[in-house]
Amino acid sequence: MKALKNFEAVFVVAAALGIVTSYATATTPVLYVAADPVVAKADANIPTVVVAAKRLTAAEKAALI
Repeated sequence: MKALKNFEAVFVVAAALGIVTSYATATTPVLYVAADPVVAKADANIPTVVVAAKRLTAAEKAALI
């Protein structure tokens, strides 16, 4: 039983040491911000799709199932 208690103590100490080390060595990432943001301009020549169709009624939907 003493061996199990010792292993438990070793585990707790190792876990605590790992947690402390991870917090101590963690760094916050540096955020780089551009001086003036670049805004993409929309191209007027982009093809668009227009769907012009009537919606199905409840009876038509039921008939399809």
